[in-house]
Amino acid sequence: MLIYQIGITLIPGIGDINGKKLISYCGNAEAVFKEKKKALLKIPGIGESTVASILSQEVLERAEEEISFVEKYNITPLFFTSKAYPQRLKHCVDSPLMLYYKGNADLNCDKIISVVGTRRASDYGKETCNKIIEDLAALKVLVVSGLAYGIDSKAHQAALNYNLETVGVLAHGLDRIYPYSNRALAEKMIHSGGLITDFLSKTNPDRENFPKRNRIIAGMSDALVVIETAMKGGALITANIANSYNRDVFAVPGKLTDKFSEGCNFLIKTNKAALLQSARDIEYIMRWEPKEVKSSRQQKLFEELTPEEEAIINIINENTESGIDHIVLQSKFTASKIAAILLNLEFKGMIRSLPGKIYKCI
Repeated sequence: MLIYQIGITLIPGIGDINGKKLISYCGNAEAVFKEKKKALLKIPGIGESTVASILSQEVLERAEEEISFVEKYNITPLFFTSKAYPQRLKHCVDSPLMLYYKGNADLNCDKIISVVGTRRASDYGKETCNKIIEDLAALKVLVVSGLAYGIDSKAHQAALNYNLETVGVLAHGLDRIYPYSNRALAEKMIHSGGLITDFLSKTNPDRENFPKRNRIIAGMSDALVVIETAMKGGALITANIANSYNRDVFAVPGKLTDKFSEGCNFLIKTNKAALLQSARDIEYIMRWEPKEVKSSRQQKLFEELTPEEEAIINIINENTESGIDHIVLQSKFTASKIAAILLNLEFKGMIRSLPGKIYKCI
C-alpha cells in the first residue's frame, strides 16, 4: 500500500487537493492505480494527461526508491489517513498527502505552538524568543519551527534547553540538513522532537519550497508566534496562512524604526495577530492553564454534565479532535441531538469549535 501512497504524490499535475479527490472517488491509493481509464476520466478535474500518467504507473519506480530510503534510515511515512498524521494539519484543505518524519514527538499532543521570524534576529528578538519558550515550559508545549537561521534556530534551541520537544519542518528531503551549520542542532532534535517534511529525498532546498513548507508550520499547531519580521518574508507568509487556517496568531511588537519589526507591528495594527508581550498572553488567549488548575476545573464541570454530554466529551478526547460525522457515527445519536449537545458543551466552556465542523476539548 505504501508504494501507491507515495506514488500518488508523484503523479504530474496532481497536487494535494486533487490527490485527495482521486482517493475519495476510488476508495484508496492502490485503487487509483488499478481503476479503469473510463472511470478515472469521470472524476472532476482529472484529464487525459493525468489519466495517462496514472495508467503508465511509471511513478511507482520512484516510489520504490523512496521506500528503500525510508526503511534504511528508519523514517516514518505518514499518509494523511494515518492516525499518527498531525490531525490539526489534516483538516487544512491543502495539507500534504504524505509526510516523512524522523523523531519521537507526538505530533498530536495537547499543545503545539509554531515560532517563526527573521533569519537576521536581533539580540532583542532572540532574548524574547527564549523568554517566551522558557515561560511556556511548564505547559509542556511542542515547539515547531523551520530550522532556519535566526529566530527558528533560537526557538528550537530554547525548547531543548527547557526540556521541551521540538520539531523542525524542512523545505527539502530528509537526506540533508539546510543550513548545514544546524546539523548538530537537528541531531539533538531527532532525539527530543523530530524533523518532518513533505519532500522526497534528493529534493534540494530550492527557493520555491520554503513557502510550501510554511503551510505545514502553520497548520500543525494551535497557535503561531511571530518574532521579528520585515514586511516581506517567510514569517509574514506563514502568518497569513495561519490566519487562513483560523489559527491564533501572536506577534511581538518592536520599535517603529526597526525594519524587522515592521511585519509584526503591521500584523498587530491590522488585527491579524494578537499583541504578544509574554507567555502569559498566549496562556490567556489559548486558555492554557497549568494542569493542576485545569484538572480541578474539568472535574467540576464534569460533575455538571449529562451522561450524553460525557459520552460526547469522551469521543472527542479519544482523537484530540473529532468531526461531527465521526461523533454521530460513534455515539449513534441523531445529528440534530449531537448539534444540540455540542452547543451546550460550548456554552459550558468544555469544547471549542474549529473550521470544518471539527471539535476539540478545552
